Amino acid sequence: MSVISQVILRSDDELRYPSAGEMKSIEAFFQTGEQRTRIAETLTNNERKIVQEASKQLWRKRPDFISPGGNAYGDKQRALCLRDYGWYLRLVTYGVLAGNKEPIETIGVIGAREMYNALGVPMPGMAEAMRCLKGASLDLLSDEDATVASPYFDYLVQAMS
Repeated sequence: MSVISQVILRSDDELRYPSAGEMKSIEAFFQTGEQRTRIAETLTNNERKIVQEASKQLWRKRPDFISPGGNAYGDKQRALCLRDYGWYLRLVTYGVLAGNKEPIETIGVIGAREMYNALGVPMPGMAEAMRCLKGASLDLLSDEDATVASPYFDYLVQAMS
């Protein structure tokens, strides 16, 4: 949920107008809007490249994942891993656009650990996958934009750890 939505809902719940501090947070949100949009656009337009690079990094670090018996062994399993990469990258863009991590948490992290555990996917491997996704993504951003986007990827890494 965006800062604006949070302020409006909180104010309405308390039957009051937004406070001066809340108005300043909305102003700051607007001031960073162009940058957040630019970051999301870069990640969106480069999804395929990012997913390919991140998967290459992961397979180099963890060749056991694509070896017989590994969670990404075979075309079908590997395709599912790449699909998940794209899904998590999309969640990061939602967080960047909203200016907070709530969309990542509510849409993608709640229940993810349980699902991966039920499927027998090793969580340390998922954390490593998110680090690779982060690296491949941040390489395409300016230093300033990477600094803004990095915490959203860190949140995913933490959630998978």
